[in-house]
Amino acid sequence: MPVSLQKGQKVELRKSTGGELTRVIVGLGWDEVKITRGFFLKKNQQDIDCDASAFLLQNDVLMSSQDVVYFGNLTHKSGCVNHMGDNLTGGTGEKNDDEQIIVDLQRLPMSYNKIVFVVNIYQARERRQHFGMLQNAYIRICDDGGQELCRYPLNENYQNMTAMIFGELYRYNGVWKFNAIGQPTVDNSVSDLAERYR
Repeated sequence: MPVSLQKGQKVELRKSTGGELTRVIVGLGWDEVKITRGFFLKKNQQDIDCDASAFLLQNDVLMSSQDVVYFGNLTHKSGCVNHMGDNLTGGTGEKNDDEQIIVDLQRLPMSYNKIVFVVNIYQARERRQHFGMLQNAYIRICDDGGQELCRYPLNENYQNMTAMIFGELYRYNGVWKFNAIGQPTVDNSVSDLAERYR
């Protein structure tokens, strides 16, 4: 049975059968808030394009732009982290995930100790969009068979926030764990978010 996490909670990642994980699917999702006008539900005029990214850190530091996996760099140079593609509108992702990132934990070079998963709204300031216009945001970790191991729903008020640090996978004493972070920011791009880890 999958574990439901709260902000700041950490969990060791193991297969549902108890064995060691070799590969995980990181699923991220969100929905646009529908605005009620009288008896009608109205969508925002412009689709909200959220972009999920992964930062691969060495000793908790982002050493190179090549260690950022996002819509412009779908596969990490190690071949161990793969972004499954940019979903421009949300709500239509595979298995209800809007975007997915697959991580080969077993083959990832030991020099990387942490992978941070973030989401930003594309051109948020220019489009006057923020996370308060989204709902049902979450990050979940599944084993390579698609079995959900844990899920962290982000359900606080994120009014005027344009980006979010969802969570992180990290190595601790040779074991992979997941940390539910849920930290909103006002960063306007992947590059802005990346600066936090340099």
